[in-house]
Amino acid sequence: MPKTNTLVKICGLTSEEQALQVAKLGANAIGIISVKESPRYVSAEIKKKIFKTLENFFPEIDRVSVVQNCPIDLIIKNFLGNPSETIIQLHGDEDIDYCKKIRNKIPNIGLWKAFRIKTEKDLDKIKPFEDFVDAILLDSWNKETYGGSGKKINSIYLRNLKFSKPWWLAGGISIEWIDEILANIKPDGLDISSSIEISPGLKDIKKTADLIKALKQN
Repeated sequence: MPKTNTLVKICGLTSEEQALQVAKLGANAIGIISVKESPRYVSAEIKKKIFKTLENFFPEIDRVSVVQNCPIDLIIKNFLGNPSETIIQLHGDEDIDYCKKIRNKIPNIGLWKAFRIKTEKDLDKIKPFEDFVDAILLDSWNKETYGGSGKKINSIYLRNLKFSKPWWLAGGISIEWIDEILANIKPDGLDISSSIEISPGLKDIKKTADLIKALKQN
């Protein structure tokens, strides 16, 4: 199999130290959760500090702020001056009107929209969003949480998916699943969180390294 160009995002980091460790391993994007209900929540002040450190040492890595059903003015307030993120990831029930408004108010930051997939029909609602976002993220549906559950989307729904924008796969991505993902699903990127954790927000750096290595070697 030829070497993959699949990108990798490590999400749910909570410390500068781990952000730098993950960056050194070759991650293309690092995500921080700005959702207070999440066990991986990071305050605006700490997020700013982590992203500023990444910007200084690894400026090429995307810095992704994950929000969920958040008022746009609050997102802007949490920039604490100038934004240090390069991407805002919408991980809630935001509609197209919300996407248009945030694009209008924050035009210089990339916009990703996550969709929780329970059945194949859930994929049909994505198409109208394609003109208003820079990337699409597919995560598994879970009644308890909007993300980070470690549950996988049914692989059958994911084969031969085509979008006009790059798309990322999230939900239970482990080293054992990499070969099937790359051979049969072929997303543009993988969003990895709970499968490489010791506890919520604390990554197992060896597991992270092994997973990134397995991905980059394919």
